[in-house]
Amino acid sequence: MLSVTDLGCARGGCQILAGIDFQLQAGEVLAVLGTNGAGKSTLLATLSGELAYPQGTVQLAGRPLASWPASERARRLAVLPQSSSLAFAFSVAEVVLLGRLPHATGYGEDQRIVAEVMQATDIGHLHQRSYLALSGGERQRVHLARVLAQIWEAAEPACLLLDEPTASLDLAHQRLILQQAREIARRGNAVLLVLHDLNLAARYADRLLLLDRGGVSALGTPWEVLQADRIQRVFGVDVQVARHPQLDCPLIIS
Repeated sequence: MLSVTDLGCARGGCQILAGIDFQLQAGEVLAVLGTNGAGKSTLLATLSGELAYPQGTVQLAGRPLASWPASERARRLAVLPQSSSLAFAFSVAEVVLLGRLPHATGYGEDQRIVAEVMQATDIGHLHQRSYLALSGGERQRVHLARVLAQIWEAAEPACLLLDEPTASLDLAHQRLILQQAREIARRGNAVLLVLHDLNLAARYADRLLLLDRGGVSALGTPWEVLQADRIQRVFGVDVQVARHPQLDCPLIIS
């Protein structure tokens, strides 16, 4: 679905990423981990087409990312950046409806999809509220609903990129959002998300991409990547890695 080969890019004249290689498959959730400054958000900006890259290739569904017309790419690639802002007093439903702009499915179909994604992100009760009157966590869920609306029931497999989607969310909504990411993948789409919480990544992702100082430290299943010595080396924290008492995934204990 998304193929990255020997990717390298810079910001402000400084090399941020180098030699990044991975493939994101349809039906998969891939979590990107790393310390602050490791290059996670830069990677997402590059994959979304926001940031140019002088080295390597990025392909979406077998085609170079840059070769996609903007409207066509928007139907196959949806992006939630780390920070989203809106200065207009749109209602919540109007903000979510913006996600349907790349499509020509008609008012009735768009309204149905908007209602479904608002329910999926637990903002249905806010549909008439002004976006500007919402809390930070509520705004985060509104923007997530907007990008979900962009690829909801996509005609062809789509790719969803989420940069720290659980930021500002309480525990219940963190779980809800990550369950929705898994559901999006179950429908045959691909999901890449940036996370800071190792235990959330271990629980909800099929594979992990661990970045360290702009390069790939490890890529594999949660059990393969989340090893105590590697976590100590990358994050500088001594931990124990145990088996989750209820789930077949690692549990990181610091």
